Formats: sequence, C-alpha cells, structure tokens
Amino acid sequence: MINTNPQAPSGTTVRHRRRDSAALLLTALVGVLGLAGCASREEPSDAAGQVDGDFPVQVSIAGAEPVTIEDRPTQIVSLSPSATEMLFAIGAGDQVVAVDDNSDYPPEAPTSDLSGFSPSPEAVADHHPDLVVAANDAEGLVEGMTAVGVPVLLLPAAEDLAGTYAQIEALGEATGHAEAARDLATDLETRIDEIVADADVPEGLSFYHEVSEDLYSVGSTTFIGQVYGLFGMTNIADEAPAGGDYPQLANEFIVESNPDVIFLADVVCCGQSAETIAERPGWETMTAVQTGTVVPLDDDLASRWGPRVVEFVEAVADGATSTDQTG
Repeated sequence: MINTNPQAPSGTTVRHRRRDSAALLLTALVGVLGLAGCASREEPSDAAGQVDGDFPVQVSIAGAEPVTIEDRPTQIVSLSPSATEMLFAIGAGDQVVAVDDNSDYPPEAPTSDLSGFSPSPEAVADHHPDLVVAANDAEGLVEGMTAVGVPVLLLPAAEDLAGTYAQIEALGEATGHAEAARDLATDLETRIDEIVADADVPEGLSFYHEVSEDLYSVGSTTFIGQVYGLFGMTNIADEAPAGGDYPQLANEFIVESNPDVIFLADVVCCGQSAETIAERPGWETMTAVQTGTVVPLDDDLASRWGPRVVEFVEAVADGATSTDQTG
C-alpha cells in the first residue's frame, strides 16, 4: 500500500528512510485537490488585520473550526514539515521547541522523535507546548491537547498555491508575526507569477511526474499537478486507465505515451535517475530518455506545500524550457 506522507519515518539508514518517504507520500497528499491555473492569494483567517503581538487572537483556515490563542505562543510544537518550514520562514523559529521526526528543514529546526503521521498526545504534551500545529487530527490529537488546555491549529495539505499563502498568513496571526507572514506570502506569489511569465514553454509539451519508482504519478487536479498546469503542460497521467489523483501507471502506458519531459521526484528516496529509468523495459525508446530531458527533483520540494514551493515551481520551469520537443 502506498502512503504519501512527504517525509519518511526515521530509519537505520538514509536510503531506508527516504525509500519509506516515497511509500508514505500518497496518503498525505491523497486529499489534496489542486488548482487549475489560478494562484491568487486568499484572505487566510478571521484574524486578518491583527497587529503583531495583539492577543488573544482567533485563527481559522477555510473549512476548519476557528482556534483561539490567548497569548503569544513561546512553546510551539510542529507536527508538519510544511508548517515547520513556514514557522521558520516568518521568523517564529525561536518560538518552536520541538518538531516531528520528518521536519528536516531548516537545519536548525529542533527535530524530535514525535510522529506527525500518528502523533501521541502524551508524547507531545511532554514538550509542554502552548500551541501545537499539525496537518490533521490523527490519534485523538485535538482531544488530547484540549484536555490539557493546549490549542491545536490544523493546517491540512494545501489544495492549491492560494492555500499555501493562506496557511503562511494564518501562522503569522497565530504566532505574532502577521506582517512578516503577509510579506512572505506576497513575495512568494510575486516570484511565482514572474517565473511563470518568464518561462518560454513549448506549446503542447507533455510530461510524466514520477512520485515513486513503482510508477505512481499525479493528476492535474492535485497540488503538484496544478504547478505543471501553470505552464500549460499536458499531463500524461490524466489519460491513464487507473484514473484518480495519484494513479499508478502501467509501464507500457508510459512508454506508449512517450512524454517530452520526465520529472523524477524519487531521486533521494529511491535512487532514481536518467540512468536507472533507461534500464526499464522500453524506456530507452522514449523521447525524453533519448534527448536527456529527464529532470531530477528534490523529493521534499516536490511534496511539501511550504515556502520552498517557489523552488519547485522554478525547477519545473527550468525542466520545461530545457527542451524544444512538442507533443
């Protein structure tokens, strides 16, 4: 069973840990419905307009119950790698006392053995948090933290780029860094718009995005898929018989589809490269393999919805403009 938490649980070796990462990727992403081209920013929460340091504050994300935070938190526990990156990017890193075992960026993040995938409320409470940030309410996390008087801000996998901007701003409101968060969200939106505008992508360019070496991919309605959609590219996975947001494609289907560009998001986890995929049955006949338009991606950048999403967008732009092939 494929499971898509963007980061892997801790293991005895880096390769084992990263291979588990690919195995966990689809569960965390499976509910992520993407944006079909629009990346404009939304108002993030009921606390929009809060002055930095003005507490109590009520914060909410669309579709979630509002959370009241009485005082500026100084003991934050983050159980989401994307949220961890957001917290440090807005300047709240000094307020973070522990992060889950898959939060490996930035390097100074206080990584612990806490699990973001199946968190133990008791283990989280041992860090004496005054705010917990998580991607979902697993293992009775909200109930357990509420019982000890600790608010939990749930930031599920963003459905689109606007969702990323909204979560950044919500964390700014929740931590007393509202202005810095708004500035970051605006900067990300501007940079992404510029990357897309400057990219000269051949019309009709087709692509295959590989999540894991067992040929799981992404549909265009996912967060990942919508990034490619910004450039008007054609996703071969959309025509796959398997269907769904994260279909497992048949080897023969990929070979017959003959995409112009192949993007590999299983480089670190699974050791995939232009050389390894060329050894797969029939792949040596594919245009992308023959022309060298196989683009290695940073596994984490291609699976998180935090502030480094701009680097993923840039990597896609670079890969899409590296070929003159058309579908």
